[in-house]
Amino acid sequence: MSRIGVIGGSGLYKIKGSTIKSKKKVTTPFGSPSDEYRIVDIGKTEVVFLPRHGAQHNIPPHMINYRANLWGLKKLKVERIISVSAVGGIKKGLNPGDIVIADQIIDMTRTRKSTFYDGKEGVVHIDFSEPYCPEMRRILLTAGKIVRIPLKGRGTYIAVEGPRLETASEIRAFGCLGADVVGMTGMPEASLARELEICYSTILVVANYAAGATKNKLTVAEVMAAMKASTEKIKTLLKETFRIIPEERKCSCKDALKEARV
Repeated sequence: MSRIGVIGGSGLYKIKGSTIKSKKKVTTPFGSPSDEYRIVDIGKTEVVFLPRHGAQHNIPPHMINYRANLWGLKKLKVERIISVSAVGGIKKGLNPGDIVIADQIIDMTRTRKSTFYDGKEGVVHIDFSEPYCPEMRRILLTAGKIVRIPLKGRGTYIAVEGPRLETASEIRAFGCLGADVVGMTGMPEASLARELEICYSTILVVANYAAGATKNKLTVAEVMAAMKASTEKIKTLLKETFRIIPEERKCSCKDALKEARV
């Protein structure tokens, strides 16, 4: 079976019954990835884990080398990626601890290298109508039902530059744009994966109410505590997803470049 990639926190690969086979340091034309890739056997599935912010969580979101991270996963023969991220809840009814399988993105980032195609390899315009692989989204939602973990089946993720948190006025504006949650790492991960014809999906953990939703000050400790509380649920969801994922991809992600070149 082809490899599955997981981008997220440094401890996600410690799933019960898993075996770490090796660590791979990968070189890319775009520089160094965030860390070594952990190659892990989980059941009959080979999974490649990458800590997005580095093993010591020392890389801020605006300094992550997204192109190197994704290129490295492609080089390791990953065909599907599951991203795990903490987000702030914008939509009323989304509470800390809720898990969202997003289906749409609004990109507000400004300074990041967001494409592999800068003209040297030709001009490419990928279709990004559905930024997350619909097949992977269905598999994640099915896995959630099997292991009885409640999931929000839709949601729009708005990606911001960071590393600062947002103002209350920005959050109100994002809500008017249709955003349900806000985070700092979802783009350009998703679009770079599409350019590499890799299926990309995301598991979003609502770690806090976004700015202005409560009178309380937003803190990093609050975010970290929420992620820690959700870690076992995420591991259970991932393990079941790996169990039920089919070998063959039937989505259009694998042919993303077919009619995208000028």
